[in-house]
Amino acid sequence: MTVSDGELVRAMGFLMERLRVVVEPTGALATAGALRLAREGREGLAGSRVGVVITGGNVDLAAVSGLLGDARSGG
Repeated sequence: MTVSDGELVRAMGFLMERLRVVVEPTGALATAGALRLAREGREGLAGSRVGVVITGGNVDLAAVSGLLGDARSGG
């Protein structure tokens, strides 16, 4: 599976808002994929527990802030 840059940034935002975890973009890749599968309603996922490895805190907070700001404004 591949995810778009937008899906990746949305996953980073999801992790920050829901879990209060700051991760670098590649650390959110598995989350982005899981969120896409959940959004698509893939058979076998509904009601299931899904584990996702979240890694990487090596991030520039100003850059992340810019990415998330662009995503929220549609840019």
